[in-house]
Amino acid sequence: MEQRQPGVVRLGTVAGVRVQVRSSWFVVAALISVLLAPRIEQVAPGLVGAPAYVAGLAFAVLLYLSVLLHELAHAVAARSFGMTVRSVELHFLGGVTEIEEEASTARREAVIAVVGPLTSLAVGALAWMAAPLAPEGLLRFAVQALAGANLVIGVLNLAPGLPLDGGRVLRAAVWGATGRPLTGTLVAGWAGRVVALLVLGYPLVVARAAGTSVQVFDMVLAGVLTAFLWMGASQAISVARLRERIPALQARTLARRALAVPHDLPLGEAVRRAREQEAGGLVVVATDGRPVGVVSEQSVLATPTERRPWLQTGSLARSLEPGLLIAADLEGEALVRAIRSTPAGEYVLVEPDGSVYGVLVAADVERAFGGR
Repeated sequence: MEQRQPGVVRLGTVAGVRVQVRSSWFVVAALISVLLAPRIEQVAPGLVGAPAYVAGLAFAVLLYLSVLLHELAHAVAARSFGMTVRSVELHFLGGVTEIEEEASTARREAVIAVVGPLTSLAVGALAWMAAPLAPEGLLRFAVQALAGANLVIGVLNLAPGLPLDGGRVLRAAVWGATGRPLTGTLVAGWAGRVVALLVLGYPLVVARAAGTSVQVFDMVLAGVLTAFLWMGASQAISVARLRERIPALQARTLARRALAVPHDLPLGEAVRRAREQEAGGLVVVATDGRPVGVVSEQSVLATPTERRPWLQTGSLARSLEPGLLIAADLEGEALVRAIRSTPAGEYVLVEPDGSVYGVLVAADVERAFGGR
């Protein structure tokens, strides 16, 4: 059964993709309602007070439905390339499409990235053309506002810097030119930091050009967007630098020597033998020598020394489900994927013939991956 994330409301599925909303969306929906209420009272004098706020909330829902179309465009494009889409999630700054794996080619990366902004621009253009046909008053105002919002979303998302869609297009372009996806990520990440600084300075430039003073709300909004963009760009840079180390990860070189012990061997004796043979892991084996469990280093350390002679080693072992048995020849991306698919403290490395090679401790992989 899938575990629900805290602060997330699941709405259902669209085209086979799970759609959910972060609780932060309700905050921004309320903010949109408050900000639009005075304008709604102007264009629709019959809506005063609470009805104006309800109309503003309805517009927030309409706006985020168009954001949902933006994200679903990403999802549909990814699925057309055979990729697994986990969910589409709406939050206070827009939305995000969670795709299980990365695009295998630069072209696919560019297509998946660009369809979102193009969808927003298409929605904006259609709404802009439909606005003159709408009746005067609230409906025309809503259509015009929807057009303007989607055009801004589309243009902003095409800015060439991560974490924006335009940054993914830039990443794909560099990837295609150099053959190195990590280089593309680094370039697009630094470009994202530049975009973030430009967003921060935008209200100042506009106010100076218009000869007016800077509005506090404009600076606060620019600051929030800048923080979001800067953190997203910085995270992309950090991940790219870490992933440069992935090819050096090899299960065999990171493995600890394993001591095979029967289930009923006293823990104290198992620890003594492990120290004597300089083994760094305990693997419980069946009578036929087949590995059936692995003992956590933390479990051994948490067991008082005076109790160890009276405990069977197998009582501390975790049963070896398929994900805890890893081929000893795994390395790089394949090794990282194998570990992430089944989170655990220890894994048993096996040879092609099924024999035990050693024990792989997750902490050792993390240290090697982090360069510590």
